[in-house]
Amino acid sequence: MIRVAICDDHQIVRAGFKQIFSSSGDFDVVAEGATGREALDIARREICDVLLLDIAMPDQSGIDILRTIRQGQPNLPVLILSGYPAQQYALNLFKMGANGYLNKECDADELKTAVRTVFQGRRYVSSTVGELLAQSFDRDPNTALHTELSDREFQVFLRLAKGATVSDIGNALSLSIKTVSTYRTRIMEKMGLQSNSDLTYYAMKNNLLD
Repeated sequence: MIRVAICDDHQIVRAGFKQIFSSSGDFDVVAEGATGREALDIARREICDVLLLDIAMPDQSGIDILRTIRQGQPNLPVLILSGYPAQQYALNLFKMGANGYLNKECDADELKTAVRTVFQGRRYVSSTVGELLAQSFDRDPNTALHTELSDREFQVFLRLAKGATVSDIGNALSLSIKTVSTYRTRIMEKMGLQSNSDLTYYAMKNNLLD
């Protein structure tokens, strides 16, 4: 029996996934979470074998939640759920330690296959994400610039794009102002951008903002 925790802020989504899992005899939904805080609590209590995590939680982003889980529970399989196209977040989330990435519109069989795969200690890579990974190895010039950022740089990038100050980011991520400024410089260099407004425009253009 695979113990599953579903962390999504929409009750109807959690109910739908529970119904899917109830149709098979090898799943047991043992916990649900509607906020990032609840997701972290579920992870810390180590009550599930696989944690399904929505990328857009109301109190903090799934990206920040994933990073915190990886620091405290590095071996817990985390399957990211997203309403965004894979090219926007998938590669960065795999770099940060996600075990799989699923669009919320996936069919029931794919969801169950993904959970079984990560439970076995493997990563679940859909055909769409597989193509993105192949492109990243080939250094396709059309590959989105943000996929070249490290996990921490991507966290800082998203906050800068949303208008957060260096001080705000330092407080949120427990980093010094100097460290955040260094990340900002690296981000600008890697992406070939000049200002925070450039970052915001890029994020909007690539649908990276909630």
